[in-house]
This record gives sequence, structure tokens and C-alpha cells, in this order.
Amino acid sequence: MSKKNDALAIVNALKELYPEGICSLNYRKDYELLFSVRLSAQCTDERVNKVTPELFARFPSLEAFAQADPAEVGECIRSCGFYNTKSKDLVLCAQMLLRDYGGKVPREMDSLLKLPGIGRKTANLIRGDIYGEPGCVVADTHCIRITGRLGLTDGTKDPAKVEDQLRRVLPPEESNDFCHRLVLHGRAVCTAREARCGLCPLTPWCTYAKKEFKKQSADTYPH
Repeated sequence: MSKKNDALAIVNALKELYPEGICSLNYRKDYELLFSVRLSAQCTDERVNKVTPELFARFPSLEAFAQADPAEVGECIRSCGFYNTKSKDLVLCAQMLLRDYGGKVPREMDSLLKLPGIGRKTANLIRGDIYGEPGCVVADTHCIRITGRLGLTDGTKDPAKVEDQLRRVLPPEESNDFCHRLVLHGRAVCTAREARCGLCPLTPWCTYAKKEFKKQSADTYPH
């Protein structure tokens, strides 16, 4: 069976397991998602969702962020880690959005990558969630780990290579939600600490699971 066929089967299995393939970050405006994803670097989405209600109430518009003292923003986001750098990025990003993009988060990859603190992972998420662009692959830690175990990628840890390899096998219209579902699966079943293969419905297509089950069988019934 080809990788494309495997990928489609995995996409469908994840749909059954997690019907709502949506981002786990809470937001109401396009720039709120952009800022939330920036805050999620080296931080959990759960923590970000606890911080952002107060943050967005204190700075209720792009104009408010653009005029803010980064130190004041930093106090609101301290528990997210790296708050000095992140707060400066949010303020500079707000200023740039107002100055260069009419107060809207841009759609184009090149424009998104010009924003302070924004890399391809965030840009792909914005393009997929805000604009519904097909073929967007959010190569975060869950995506990198699980697609490597599944055999959809060659096991590389390089996000750019993972993105490229997944683009070749995933249906473009499914790729964004697929990545959101991998986050949910990575928290519940295929965690960084343990691949709970016995509970996973993806094992028929999973390279790692097949090796693990073969190993367990060999240990149980040694020759």
C-alpha cells in the first residue's frame, strides 16, 4: 500500500476518533490567534488559554497592543515563559500589522514570516485556520513525533522536511485539520513519553507499532 493510501486511511481514522479537528487555542480575532500561537512556544495551549482572557481584556485592540509598554504585556504573560521576548514580539507585531497590513493578519506566507517571532509553523496555522488555505501543514512537536512513528515521514526532526514530506502524501484539503487532530492524539495516546499502541486505532498503518508488537511477541515467545 502506498504512503498516500496509508495517509488517507489515517486521516479517516483520526476523523472518527476526533470529529472536531479544531485548534485548541481560544480566540475571537485573527490577531488573537496569531498572538496565542506565539505565546504557545515552549508552553502548553492550556496555559496560554488561561493567560489570554486577561491579556486580551487589558489590551482589547491592535492599537492598544501597539501602544503598550512591553514590560506591562510581559507581566500578563509571565507564566507562559520567555515573556520578555514574547512581549516585545507582540507589541512589534501589532505595530507592523497596523503600519504595513491595514490592521489585518496577512494571508501570504512571505508576509507572515516578516512578522516578529513568526515562523512557518505559526504561518501555516494562520493560513489554514483563518483563511482555509489547503495544504497547510503545522509541523509542531506532536506532528513531527507521530508522523515519524507512523512512517508518513522518514523520522526527521526538521520541521521544514516534515512539512515537505507530509505535503506529498496528505490530501491538501485535510492537512490542516489532520495536524490539529495529531495534537489531540499526541496528548491522549501517542505521547512523547509513551506510545500507547494497545489503545491506538492507527496501529494497522503504524511502522512503530508493528515493530513494537513484533518485539513484544518475540519477548513473549522466544525462539
